[in-house]
Amino acid sequence: MREKHITVRGELALAIAVIINTLGVVLMLKSGAGISAISSVPYAFNVVFPSLSLGTWTYIFQTTLILLLMLLRHRFVFSYLFSFLVGFVFGVFMDIHETWIMALPSSPALNILYFIMSYVLISFGIAVSNRCRLPIIPTDLFPRELEMITKVPYSKVKISFDLICLAITALLTYVFTGRIMGLGIGTVAAAFTMGKAISLIGKQIDKKFKFVSFLSK
Repeated sequence: MREKHITVRGELALAIAVIINTLGVVLMLKSGAGISAISSVPYAFNVVFPSLSLGTWTYIFQTTLILLLMLLRHRFVFSYLFSFLVGFVFGVFMDIHETWIMALPSSPALNILYFIMSYVLISFGIAVSNRCRLPIIPTDLFPRELEMITKVPYSKVKISFDLICLAITALLTYVFTGRIMGLGIGTVAAAFTMGKAISLIGKQIDKKFKFVSFLSK
């Protein structure tokens, strides 16, 4: 007998994913292992131009990704406009989480715990957002759409995207500060493995849940 799937509203899933992902991103930065690849470029600009907050630079970066996707598709995609709004909310929650997470205690053991938690949160959050049947935050939307445009498996697209983000971050911070900032062993490890982790978590979600939204057919 075929197992029945639990139906989840995509709107709720997206809201949870935004909160989880922003929490994971700031928690990874707190761990001292380096910021996540998806937020490394906004972090670099925040270091170089601190007059704008990390959340604001995140929104600017995500807007740029949406514009790049439209250029790659050679057309205006109306559904991407929703991603502008989601990206703005993502940036707001980045600033909210930063105010309390950076006040948490630190120690070698706690930092390891923070990194593990952040890795799991980000992987789970992206896997959920990829299935919510709604336009999602641009940093998650970009590799998902590239998979469809290029026909390259998601895990490879995600890893390539993350590595490019890390290279840009390393270059920016080194040129303007004289040293590479924001990148650590955790950042590199996540960049090489998170695409696969997201795919594995997604397969487990697909076994138990299905998602519907106001955009579902």
